[in-house]
Amino acid sequence: MKQNVKPIKDSWVLKQVEDHLLNDFDTGRRNYTIFQVGKATLLRVSDVLRLKKSDVYRDNGRIKRNAYIIDKKTQKHNVLYLRPVENDLEDYYDWMTEYQEKHPDQPIFTSEWLFPSMKNPSKHIDERRYYMIMHKVGEVLNIDYLGTHTMRKTGAYRVYEQSNHNIALVMQLLNHSSEKVTLAYLGLDKEAREHILDTIDFG
Repeated sequence: MKQNVKPIKDSWVLKQVEDHLLNDFDTGRRNYTIFQVGKATLLRVSDVLRLKKSDVYRDNGRIKRNAYIIDKKTQKHNVLYLRPVENDLEDYYDWMTEYQEKHPDQPIFTSEWLFPSMKNPSKHIDERRYYMIMHKVGEVLNIDYLGTHTMRKTGAYRVYEQSNHNIALVMQLLNHSSEKVTLAYLGLDKEAREHILDTIDFG
């Protein structure tokens, strides 16, 4: 049975998920930063995990304003605005530095990947591994709709809600080709129709 991944709409639940990602794993800072980057950039998980350090960090470790990538699925060019996640990326940079000092045999900091595999830092963490991390958090919190797309859907939902339902903006950020696709992706297609119908005077 295919899992129905949904956005996290409740801010308290979101905080719980983030806290468990950060604190329940030895690599919590990495797992948490993946989630935060996915939520703030609205990237697909495959593109988040394929980010390289050179995409987001300058040579001196400072965060770039924008990252320029090509979406794996659509092959479309995408410009990421990194300011919303700047503090998280700075904390992650410091964590990588400290981790490398404590584990000199694991070249995490020197890996080209932003989110390297801890077992093989020459590769990035794969989607299956990150799914298992999200699944474990879901089990602890008794939430059955968490998956690798949770961060993207949650980010999109929060932009939608806090931009006064600017679906055109969300559609652009998701690199979708139509508003219909975006509403369906967020599970809002039925909700949007009913909201409009509520404003109609049928006489």
